[in-house]
Amino acid sequence: MTENNNAYWSANLKLIGICLAIWFVVSYGFGIILVEPLNAISLGGYKLGFWFAQQGSMYTFVALVFFYSWKIGKIDQEHGVNE
Repeated sequence: MTENNNAYWSANLKLIGICLAIWFVVSYGFGIILVEPLNAISLGGYKLGFWFAQQGSMYTFVALVFFYSWKIGKIDQEHGVNE
């Protein structure tokens, strides 16, 4: 049982790490570090760097919440801890 628990939490922490890395790249990388190159591109009349700083990181976060929910459900089933 302990080996299965370790595998489950390892998969869970890996998924959390991936989601946090994606969110970090989008919010910090695109919204702050790469804002000037991205501002050369327009999205709906707004500069893309500005859009990522104001809206993109929030949309990405919401998408990651749904992705995490879907993926953790699959991980739960694989490890036999689903409801």
